[in-house]
Amino acid sequence: MKTSFVTDLGTEQTVTTYFLVHEKEIRNTREGKQYLRLELGDRSGTIEARMWDQFEAIAKEFGRDDFVKVQARVEIYRNRPQLALQQVRRARPEEVDLADFLPHTKEDVGKLWAQLLEDANLVEDPWLKKLVNAILSDPAVAVRYKRAPAAKVMHHAYIGGLLEHVVGLCGLAKQVARHYAELSLDLLLTVAILHDVGKLDELCYDRAIGYTTEGQLLGHIVMELETVSKAMDALEGFPANLKTVVQHLLISHHGQYEFGSPKLPMIREAMVFHYLDDMDSKMAAARAALATESGEEQWSTYSPALGRKFLRLDEFLKARGGGTQ
Repeated sequence: MKTSFVTDLGTEQTVTTYFLVHEKEIRNTREGKQYLRLELGDRSGTIEARMWDQFEAIAKEFGRDDFVKVQARVEIYRNRPQLALQQVRRARPEEVDLADFLPHTKEDVGKLWAQLLEDANLVEDPWLKKLVNAILSDPAVAVRYKRAPAAKVMHHAYIGGLLEHVVGLCGLAKQVARHYAELSLDLLLTVAILHDVGKLDELCYDRAIGYTTEGQLLGHIVMELETVSKAMDALEGFPANLKTVVQHLLISHHGQYEFGSPKLPMIREAMVFHYLDDMDSKMAAARAALATESGEEQWSTYSPALGRKFLRLDEFLKARGGGTQ
């Protein structure tokens, strides 16, 4: 069973442990020498690994998304650990526990799901209530909604991440609707609950978080537009104008053309929801960076999603003898 995780590999040492293969390729050095490069991972993160000699036969025994057992030397290169592989073999099924390789929400999924159903029932418009409950009551949807990540890398990239993200957005929607009385809470809750249902089919998350073939080709906005449109069509008498509004809320939620939205938000609730979604995803990315050991007392690890590091404010103020009061 697995004993050492990626986050444990901060100092030079020799380790024998198990990883999931995220990437595998044969590369050439500038001098033309071939080597095996792997990206290995577990629930705590990923690490680059290289094997320089006698890897040809070994490399044929496993592929991407396989579990491997490795013996390797941890080396620190440019302030980051990487593995110099000494031995590698494909792991046997009884040697691995999937829970060691897929990160998981720290929240109680049962409680999150109960909260989501409670928020869905706050929707007062009868057609929107029927729509969200029709989708959430589908057993095939429910089982995946409870497990799906919200993204591969950017934010809430772990099992249960989508549910955590959506419940958080419902909470934000309720607060914003109380502050701005002109906003429709019904529309905000509806788009919060449905805006990422396409990710149930866009992403795969059995061993590692990745994209399905359909997800690569279509993307979650196209996929959820089809799913939700079919659900509205199945509700006899669903108002045509309301259908158009729901469709617009879905396709505009990324906010900008360059972020994948085919239309800009042109309804108040669409604009507000885009900012709530963007804020929640960015806060999650910042939280993840600050929670990861960086080797620097006052700075987080670098966040590729946000293109920066974050100051550990409490440590900084403590060092300066300041405070936030």
